[in-house]
Amino acid sequence: MGSTENFCLRWNDFESNISTAFRELRDDKDFFDVTLACDDEQIQAHKVILSACSPFFKTVLRRNPHAHPLLYLKGVKYHDLQSVLQFMYHGAVNVAQEELNSFLAVAEELRVK
Repeated sequence: MGSTENFCLRWNDFESNISTAFRELRDDKDFFDVTLACDDEQIQAHKVILSACSPFFKTVLRRNPHAHPLLYLKGVKYHDLQSVLQFMYHGAVNVAQEELNSFLAVAEELRVK
C-alpha cells in the first residue's frame, strides 16, 4: 500500500476576506434573497447572513423555504432594523444613546448573536 501525503491549504485572513465579501454584497445590492419590512419601509438582505447571526431568522427562514420571502417585523422601527443589519454585516454599529434601548430591545427580540 502506498502512503498518500496530505497538504493543509490555508486562506490567509479568511475571516477578514469573507467579512469584506459579505459587506460588498450588501453595498453592491447583489444576490439579495429576503426582504424585511417594518413601519412603511423595506430592507433587502441575505438569508445566509440573517441565519448565521440570529437563531430567530434561521428558524423562520427554515420553516418558510421560499425563494425570496417577505418578512414583516411588527413593532420594529426602521432605524433600529437598519442598525441591527449594520451590526450583522459589519460586526459593529454606532448607535446614539437615546436609541440604544430600542436597538438592544430589537436585537434581543430577534435573538441577534
